[in-house]
Amino acid sequence: MTLLLNIIGIIVVIGGLYLFSENKDKVDKKLIAKALLVQFVLAFLLVKFPLGQNIIKAVSDFVTNVLNYGFEGVSFVFGSLTDESTGYIFAISVLANIVFTAALVGALYYLGVINFVVKLIGGAIQKLFGTSKVESFVAVANMFLSQTESPILVSRYLHSMTRSELLLLLISGMGSMAASVLMGYVGMGIPMEYLLIAGALVPLSSIIVSKLLIPETNKEVLIEDVVMDRKGGHTNIMSAISEGASNGVQLAIGIGASLIAITGLVALVNGALGIVGLSLQQILSYVFAPLAYLMGINPDHVLTAGQLLGSKMVLNEFVAFGDLGQIIGSVDYRTGIIMAIALAGFANISSIGICISGVSIFCPKRRGEISDIAFKGMIGGFLVSSLSAMIVGLLLLF
Repeated sequence: MTLLLNIIGIIVVIGGLYLFSENKDKVDKKLIAKALLVQFVLAFLLVKFPLGQNIIKAVSDFVTNVLNYGFEGVSFVFGSLTDESTGYIFAISVLANIVFTAALVGALYYLGVINFVVKLIGGAIQKLFGTSKVESFVAVANMFLSQTESPILVSRYLHSMTRSELLLLLISGMGSMAASVLMGYVGMGIPMEYLLIAGALVPLSSIIVSKLLIPETNKEVLIEDVVMDRKGGHTNIMSAISEGASNGVQLAIGIGASLIAITGLVALVNGALGIVGLSLQQILSYVFAPLAYLMGINPDHVLTAGQLLGSKMVLNEFVAFGDLGQIIGSVDYRTGIIMAIALAGFANISSIGICISGVSIFCPKRRGEISDIAFKGMIGGFLVSSLSAMIVGLLLLF
């Protein structure tokens, strides 16, 4: 029964995207079929093939060890507040390390490491699926960068990107995570392996979702020659690290402020709903339970998964991951990884405004067009994570 539900779930997502496509006649069915096939193969290698599992484990351990060095800086600044005897302090244990991670990403970007990986994988995707270089690079870049960072890579091309390419930019941005927040999620109890698998599946799921919603109709104007400025205006690596750290501080403060506001507002709403014996979490659990059910989630956890999915879209992924971190140790492996992958991404209501502002700043004349497709970008980004979770969930049944 679970196998059938999982298959139906994937069909419903693909069929629903096709149903709401802007131009059904222009959907490149060969591209979609090829991308789905390769996505299944990639997911199989990551979650079922022993060598792939070992690679993910090794990379996970390496990334975790590297990012853990950031706590040396946190300990130096906050002293005894980092001691286990003090107790768990979210701002210290989770948010502070974001500053180090953002600085590290800035250094890797300046040194050309991220650009090299983006060009290598993006070039392979472009040749395999026939997508343009600019959208292929953006889809891969969002494995590492945030929804506001990846547009910087291709900022000089935004004014001439097609509508389909712009949607892929938004979808891959909202359907992905940034490397700078990985330790934040890990600090909440989410295994690094789950997050890395989710990130690896972003490019192809983004292509599938975006090319169904808005197929490419202007292939004659696709941008094929893409040059990325790896130094980003910095004169030396210390300048890149400094800017990365500053961005990390802003990000950490923004996340903290958002969580304070959202947690308080949720409590306020629950106080009002409590009059009639309801809560926001209960409402979200029932609204999103059908999607969780189609993911093949264990029936005992469908309502919980529905609540988490709703929290991700209506509130944000940090709230959802925080709730998942409290229960992930009590659910089975398959349920845990499905939930983690489904929550991995910035696709929430507030991200619509963030993306409109973040992308439009580089091409003000296209702000109206970007605003027009931003909601599709958010829904598409949400379904990127959902589709990846369904594919992994299906493979784990064998």
